[in-house]
This record gives sequence, structure tokens and C-alpha cells, in this order.
Amino acid sequence: MPLYEYRCKDCGSEFEKMIRFTEANQLPACPKCESLNTQKKLSHVSSFGASSSGVISTSSSCGSSGGFG
Repeated sequence: MPLYEYRCKDCGSEFEKMIRFTEANQLPACPKCESLNTQKKLSHVSSFGASSSGVISTSSSCGSSGGFG
């Protein structure tokens, strides 16, 4: 089951909850104030080789400026 991040619109509390894919469109109650006025947060996804702009760099930042010797 994936872990989703939520924010309560009433009390501002942020929390995580494991939700089945089949229930991913249902919003859970806030564990702090029990409000149903919650929203799913957008999570940052990290992947190897991608920059913050989403562009994959093929150049190396280590070593010389190209060429041998």
C-alpha cells in the first residue's frame, strides 16, 4: 500500500496515511481534530539523474572539461 501525505484544512495538521489504491480517492479524517476537511498533498518525487527541472543530464560534473591527457 502506498503512503500518502495529507493536510487538514481546519487545524493545519499534516499527517501520513497508508491507503489502498482502490481507496486513494477517499480523503481520511484528520487524526488530530477528526475533521473530514482534508486534502492530499503533492509529494516531491526524486529520481536518479534528474534535475529539479525534470531534465536528465548526460554530462558529468566531475573531472576535466572533456578530452584525455
